[in-house]
Amino acid sequence: MAYVICEPCIGVKDKSCQEVCPVNCIVEGEDQLYIDPSLCIDCSLCVGVCPVSAIYFQEDVPDQWKSYIDKNANFFANK
Repeated sequence: MAYVICEPCIGVKDKSCQEVCPVNCIVEGEDQLYIDPSLCIDCSLCVGVCPVSAIYFQEDVPDQWKSYIDKNANFFANK
């Protein structure tokens, strides 16, 4: 997994990240957007356009949002 969308996206779902993603790996869930780790090419275009700074490289996810790494993985595991 490369990038993870964290807590600031909850309830916002701005979708600017979807518009710039060249591989369409960002999908909408019930409460937030998610990045499909099997499709992400680590281009980081999504990071710069996120208006709430919710997107982090997996290794850089702040401690208070580490649970979003599993949340993102589980979202796609259940697909």
